[in-house]
Amino acid sequence: IFAFLFVDLFDNSGTLIGVAKRAGLMGKDGHLPKMGRALIADSAAAMFGSLLGASAPTSYIESAAGVSAGGRTGLTAVVVAVLFLLALFFAPLAGSVPAFATAPALFFIAVLMTSGLAEIEWDDLTTAAPVLVTALAMPLTYSIANGIAFGFITWTVIKLLSGRTRELNSALIVLSILFVIKLGWFNA
Repeated sequence: IFAFLFVDLFDNSGTLIGVAKRAGLMGKDGHLPKMGRALIADSAAAMFGSLLGASAPTSYIESAAGVSAGGRTGLTAVVVAVLFLLALFFAPLAGSVPAFATAPALFFIAVLMTSGLAEIEWDDLTTAAPVLVTALAMPLTYSIANGIAFGFITWTVIKLLSGRTRELNSALIVLSILFVIKLGWFNA
């Protein structure tokens, strides 16, 4: 339960923040307004999906492509859902497209995701290093949640080792310890 909680929470949080930033929906203070409602919707969908025996539905970073094309409301999602239903009839045809042919679309999504890296304070090593670890860990572990976990752990360790403990709070330290446990570093 603990592992699923963190995977769902941080995969969805990372995606929501990335897409909201791309859509220009972030508040002036850098926070996403009404993020609680989005997380409640995600948790309800995950709960009802599991009752139906389906994999947990969640938001995907590919939504950034829709946002950059002008989609800002739930109507975009409804149109995509209808198009996916229609696409079921063409699934055998889509299966004949080789995997390398989809690489340009995935590359476009990666470009949209990495545009937020321009806002990082690259001059401060204690900020830049955890960001780099996070950005590299996501594709290398095939998991946004694991990338975020590595980022939390790195942030905490670097701040502790550099003597900048006043920039940490107890919740961050507890989360870092839980991530270390989740990743199984004490089980090895």
